[in-house]
Amino acid sequence: MFLRCLKNCEEFIAGDDSILREILHPDKTNVAVRYSLAYAKVKPGEKTRPHRLRSTEVYYIFEGQGMMHIGQESQEVGAGCVVYIPPEAVQFIENIGKKDLKFLCIVEPAWREEDEEILE
Repeated sequence: MFLRCLKNCEEFIAGDDSILREILHPDKTNVAVRYSLAYAKVKPGEKTRPHRLRSTEVYYIFEGQGMMHIGQESQEVGAGCVVYIPPEAVQFIENIGKKDLKFLCIVEPAWREEDEEILE
């Protein structure tokens, strides 16, 4: 059995300026998955830096209010929303609420630094 608790995952600032905790990554754990899973947080009034990945990404928002930007499109998101981000799409998310915006990031194939381009 593989079990990992969020509280035991080290918090760090990601390249896009989100506050991240990497929960699951096939290169860093002994699990046979092709995706990576991270917990992300954006503070009120802040936003991530525009970036793009070579991989597919999915956000599952579970707390807070945000504005998701993908390419030329923008849409408000909140708890219970799932956002699909296609490969190579320029994206960022901003917290438009009064509390932390919290979401899970699923990247498939698993996130690699060389597959991400920070644009600003």
